[in-house]
Amino acid sequence: MKDIKDIKKEQKNQKNQKENITVSDFRKFAKPGSIHLNAEDIITATDEEKQQLFTMRESVTYWKDAFKRFKHNKIAMVSLIIILLIIAFAFIGPLFSPYSYDQQIRGSESLKPCLEHPFGTDRIGRDMLVRNMIGARISLTIGFFCALIVVVIGTAYGAISGYIGGIADNIMMRLLEILYSIPDILVIIILQIALKAPLSAMFPNSRLGSSVFSIFIAFALLYWTNMGRMVRGQVLFLKEMEYVTAAKAMGAKSGHIIRKHLIPNCVGVIMVTAVFQIAMAIFVESFLSYIGLGVSPPMASLGSLCSDALPGIKSYPYLLFIPAILISLIILSFNMVGDGLRDALDPRLRSK
Repeated sequence: MKDIKDIKKEQKNQKNQKENITVSDFRKFAKPGSIHLNAEDIITATDEEKQQLFTMRESVTYWKDAFKRFKHNKIAMVSLIIILLIIAFAFIGPLFSPYSYDQQIRGSESLKPCLEHPFGTDRIGRDMLVRNMIGARISLTIGFFCALIVVVIGTAYGAISGYIGGIADNIMMRLLEILYSIPDILVIIILQIALKAPLSAMFPNSRLGSSVFSIFIAFALLYWTNMGRMVRGQVLFLKEMEYVTAAKAMGAKSGHIIRKHLIPNCVGVIMVTAVFQIAMAIFVESFLSYIGLGVSPPMASLGSLCSDALPGIKSYPYLLFIPAILISLIILSFNMVGDGLRDALDPRLRSK
């Protein structure tokens, strides 16, 4: 009988022999048609071959990934470029014009487009190029301010309603639906009649007129409802997340949770809704100016320019077409940018 030490020694020698088998030895043992791997398959890969198996991707944040997706949307990028060009046209262009928007040039009444007046002049000799620049500036400014009002009121209202929930949320939503059903044009007309004297006394030197402030008030009263509904829906989803539960467990107050945790995570929805709201505000302002409820003469708005050009449309159609095209470009571009932002910021549409 073999001693235990001899048995262990033989097992160790057999193990060393298996570890020292070379490729040629393996080929001797491998049989054609065998299910075993070929000898070449067990050769250790080189460093270069190992490196080819790894596809490294740069770590990006949510906003970087969203911006990358937005850049790939050609329609949205072209629309953004158009908006930037119109902003430069409206805010920088008047600085290089030799005329002001209300300057009457004698002897230049009703001129057709020429080198000195590329957009022609109106019936009292005012340069239409600078008036379209100022008109685009007024429309864009009112659009941005109205969108800011909507963002502030709608975000606060929707976040509070969604976070509180229960009966309070139900009451707040019913109030929102009531406001949504009120005709906005009727409210603006009533506000203009009721607030014309106080606003004129409060802003006696305003070039825009009291009607514009009535538009701001109407947006503060009515137009934030869509923003409030969107933010509320997002907050109802976010308040069930673990980080909100952890903040509550740590004793964070409701105001702190809303400001620091919920609203920052609603930024995507807020941005998309705000962009669409800018387009809507510009359309509403242009429409009101067109029917005489917007800016006061001689201040120009794109809507008022269309209204002024309407009587002479047969003789001078370009006076109507130019501001109308600007309104269409602005509204269409903002809507396309809003669509691009929505696609870029929606996590469900991110690249797989």
